[in-house]
Amino acid sequence: MLKREGFRVNHKRVGRLMRELGLCARPPARKRRTTDSGHAFARWPNLAVGLDIVRPDQLWVSDITYIHLRTEFVYLAFVMDVFTRAIRGWHLSRNLDGNLTLTALQRALKGHTPEIHHSDQGVQYANDGYVGLLRSVGCRISMATVGEPTENGYAERLVRTIKEEHIALTEYEGYADAYRQLGRFLDDIYQHKRIHSALGYVTPIEFERQWHKEQEESAASAKPRP
Repeated sequence: MLKREGFRVNHKRVGRLMRELGLCARPPARKRRTTDSGHAFARWPNLAVGLDIVRPDQLWVSDITYIHLRTEFVYLAFVMDVFTRAIRGWHLSRNLDGNLTLTALQRALKGHTPEIHHSDQGVQYANDGYVGLLRSVGCRISMATVGEPTENGYAERLVRTIKEEHIALTEYEGYADAYRQLGRFLDDIYQHKRIHSALGYVTPIEFERQWHKEQEESAASAKPRP
């Protein structure tokens, strides 16, 4: 981001300045369980492993994380497009149930349709309502192996980003305030302002727009001339 704004700086200088200012990483907090894979619904093979991801909406990943407010826990579900790193849909709820993930998916499907949807084997993703909605739009279903969070690594990294760059730095007055502030971070800052090293240091929205522009230019140049 500093380079994007015209500053000449490298990671060593940033590290030195952080040490001088007494800035360091926060120790990991005790985790709250969000995945219940002890259910009787069907399991699906992992289609994401080794997949060459070359276009938007080829692979979506989903996950759930928790947020500790002053008097309660709330749960955030999201759907992310891997190629662009764009968040397609999200929902915050007091309940860790199927409606949490289904609402996030319904929002994601309003503007896009995935080829493959990847998640863990939790009941919130394996239940008939969620699977049925994916199959109704022609999406293939993929799931990580139980106990192997690295198989949903893209989603895990997004969880870490949300926690480190927003949740850990924000005080929420309650559920409504958390919904509002998370919405601002996810829909505005993350999508339109936060640059990604994996995208060549542009934002998800910039990257996706540039990709579509390049596809249109390529298609136009390939047309035979009269």
